[in-house]
Amino acid sequence: MRTDVSKKPAQPDTGATQPDTVKMKIKEVVKPGKLFINGKFVNALSGKTFETINPATTEPLTTVAEGDAADIDLAVKAARKAFDEGPWPRMNARERGKIVSRIGDLIAEHAEEFALLDSLDNGKPLNETRNVDVPLSVEVFHYYGGWADKIVGETIPVNGPFLNYTLREPVGVVGQIIPWNFPLLMAGWKLAPALACGNTVVLKPAEQTPLSALRLAELCLEAGLPEGVLNVVPGFGPTAGAALAGHREVDKVAFTGEYLTGQEVMKAAAKNLKRISLELGGKSPNIVFDDVDLDAAVKGAMRGIFFNQGEVCCAGSRLFLSEKIYDEFVGKLVDEAKRLKVGDPLDPSTQMGAQVSQDQLNRITGYIEKGKKSGARLECGGERAEVPGLKGYFVKPTVFSGVKNEMTIAQEEIFGPVVAALPFEDLDDLAKRANDSIFGLAAAVWTSDIKKAHSLARKLRAGTIWINCYNMFDAASPFGGFKMSGFGRELGAHALELYTEVKSVWVAL
Repeated sequence: MRTDVSKKPAQPDTGATQPDTVKMKIKEVVKPGKLFINGKFVNALSGKTFETINPATTEPLTTVAEGDAADIDLAVKAARKAFDEGPWPRMNARERGKIVSRIGDLIAEHAEEFALLDSLDNGKPLNETRNVDVPLSVEVFHYYGGWADKIVGETIPVNGPFLNYTLREPVGVVGQIIPWNFPLLMAGWKLAPALACGNTVVLKPAEQTPLSALRLAELCLEAGLPEGVLNVVPGFGPTAGAALAGHREVDKVAFTGEYLTGQEVMKAAAKNLKRISLELGGKSPNIVFDDVDLDAAVKGAMRGIFFNQGEVCCAGSRLFLSEKIYDEFVGKLVDEAKRLKVGDPLDPSTQMGAQVSQDQLNRITGYIEKGKKSGARLECGGERAEVPGLKGYFVKPTVFSGVKNEMTIAQEEIFGPVVAALPFEDLDDLAKRANDSIFGLAAAVWTSDIKKAHSLARKLRAGTIWINCYNMFDAASPFGGFKMSGFGRELGAHALELYTEVKSVWVAL
């Protein structure tokens, strides 16, 4: 299943359940959350809980047990025992694959529940969780379920009377720390390959969005995952996250989030030299030449930055436009941005929902003020959006023109619906300007000259290059970054390398 996430939000599911009906289901799916350790839901050892907030209303959804270092230690010990003594790593690979695939089946069976949970917990439109987050999560478990019995070694011709072959084995206990922008999907990206390879896992969801991960844990048990193979510990970064990254019995840690936190994860992992993979931030250049279908490129730029409220690590936040089309393109973009419906995430016609938290709202509005003070021209947006009946963290789609690449809004990740438009004329200097960033997660090129597109794709220092499209993802295609955007590749066959070790075996003949 290939999914273009850039197109889904613009096509409201008018036949879907209407808001009043959806709201009646909230009490059915939103429940107090506990830690999931060794196959059981338990309270935190400290007895502490925290509230998870609905960003659209700013009101609490429910309370969740707050794990800390002591709970992480229990979860790691459960995962350690499940790996060292349990059936999961020793299970027939085909049977293990069936269980991983079954997890995908169960997500599909509970699709509306997951869509509602993530929309409520994150603030994103229900139309997006239904059509993007949940289907892609199902796909990733099905994809890696199919990989489980195809993880193979090799025989190697070596000198002398020896047989030499390799085994590809699971790494062991894996700590996974996921962000809040795609709660279910990021859990799937991490869990599916790790489980398919035979690892055991301690997952720490973001404190802002723990609900779908806890429900997923329950379905994993139903799918046949043995006790201790998956443990989910909600909590905060400085306590639960840091404890997981630094735990000496964790063999590998996978982290997705902000690059400064990624640096702390690296430091913590150094305690026992555990393997790490990092998928961090971005400031992706979206490059538009003057030989394209302008309307198509405007739509691509729109969804490249405004999809998921701009809370996307690979968002096309630096918009490089040919000088020949600069004014016309910006004008069309502003017109489209003003028409974008910011509203109740539970309304199927909403195209942009609420930012995830007050902190994130403050971050975005702070960068908007920096942009204005730096001399960039605010073309539209730049303030909170008023949504009737709701007092959530809504921001208007924001477009800046007259931006220079050295400005703060063109260099630092805002992680919100704010795009900086920069003109270009010199093709020879374009790649250098596009690469002038500490990040290298993604980039896009819009042109009808395929030779120019391929040439520029080679010059851009980023892990994903889209040509005449944006935000295309598939479980089979690798995703990850260069430079401060991290290292390691999720999705595709490459993700198997993150969760396996290679062992060389020599046999004297």
